[in-house]
Amino acid sequence: MSRVSYADARRALASAQKAGAGVPAYLRWVNRPLGGRVAVLAAALGGTPNGVTAISAASGAVGIVVLAAIPQWWSGPVAAILLLIGYVFDSADGQLARIQGRSGPAGEWLDHVVDGIRAPLVHIAVAVHLLLTGAASWLVLVAALSAVVASAWFLSQLLAEKLLPKAPRSTDDSRSGILESILKQPQDPSTAYFILAIIGLPTAFAILYAGMFVWHLLFFAGSLRRKYVQLASL
Repeated sequence: MSRVSYADARRALASAQKAGAGVPAYLRWVNRPLGGRVAVLAAALGGTPNGVTAISAASGAVGIVVLAAIPQWWSGPVAAILLLIGYVFDSADGQLARIQGRSGPAGEWLDHVVDGIRAPLVHIAVAVHLLLTGAASWLVLVAALSAVVASAWFLSQLLAEKLLPKAPRSTDDSRSGILESILKQPQDPSTAYFILAIIGLPTAFAILYAGMFVWHLLFFAGSLRRKYVQLASL
């Protein structure tokens, strides 16, 4: 792929950017903008979307290994930073594909495969870390169940997108759209990554991590019911 100028890459991205309404707050106002900058720089350097996806996968994998293999207080912050970096690159690959006009099913498939593997592995790494540090059994169980919920939610969302008619994208930037982004923040991967950063503070971590699990479980149950009703009506 030939390189493009930084200015041309910025213009191409601006004309092909996704709407942000209804997207979780961190993804909307932090991660996507950072991913856009990475995408523009990658385009100027002649990078490829699959190369950016590979960096995202590698950064997340190293973070997961650090968390699972090193039972120290500092492994949480290090893993969180690596996972957040991987998350930025996860936003960058699609934006780079749009800049270069290379969006296609193969790249989307690869991106989803990486996401589908990483989401449950983060919680499995938490469970291993908690076991190695002698945490309470109930919290280890919460981590294991979080992996199941993360995997099941990802699969249900993906299948619903394929089976349900495509809904028009929201462009609502009013107060209701902003509020929706804020309310959706707990389901964004960044929430789990930030909580990981305090895994060395057992009480605070247990409260926040267990609270996140309960939130996910309740909203996942609601999501399943809503999507089943929608699919049954087709």
